[in-house]
Amino acid sequence: MMKKMHGSALAAVLTLALSVPAGAQAVPAAPSPVAVALAGSSTAVLVLDVIDPICNTQPRCLAFVPRIVTLLAAARRAGALVAYSAANPNGIVAPIATPPFVAAVAPAAGDPIIMGNGQDRFFDTRLDLTLRKRGITTLVLVGWRENGSLLYTAIGANLRSYTVVVADDATSATEDVDVAVGRYQMLTQLNANPKNEPLHKGAVTLSRTDLIAFR
Repeated sequence: MMKKMHGSALAAVLTLALSVPAGAQAVPAAPSPVAVALAGSSTAVLVLDVIDPICNTQPRCLAFVPRIVTLLAAARRAGALVAYSAANPNGIVAPIATPPFVAAVAPAAGDPIIMGNGQDRFFDTRLDLTLRKRGITTLVLVGWRENGSLLYTAIGANLRSYTVVVADDATSATEDVDVAVGRYQMLTQLNANPKNEPLHKGAVTLSRTDLIAFR
């Protein structure tokens, strides 16, 4: 009898869930971006997947490139580390040629370039070692895309106790819903920061390029 009741209850729940219109399952609106002041000596800006094969086919990617240019100039003036990352094609583990980063934000001499084998660029790479050697505790993420490499790299960073700032106007995704999901997940995963408190330790803060100051 109990098994029958459990089965009936489960069936009722599934029926109810399937009957809810997809449009009613909206992602909550993200809090507004907040201002942050970052120490250049302990901050790195990581530019993710801003490469020609992606941005030349994604207008939303090209649209935020000028804002990355401005942010990188400010970061370099303050002595912050600027690093770059892109995915190895087809999961190739062996070293490959550096991908063609968009010219306006191309790496300068000496900037680390981390080739990744997954969307979390900490996975099976030297990114963590590179940052720790420089005494980095705060990581600013920009690039493509908000519910992809930025989201999973932010999680990887938080797992390693880095405080993460996402420049919300210097990233995007193919669809508006992808952007919304990325924002929501970054603020609610692991060490959550749902109210978007500035520089919540070991969590993600949503900011904006004109609200990020380096000192």
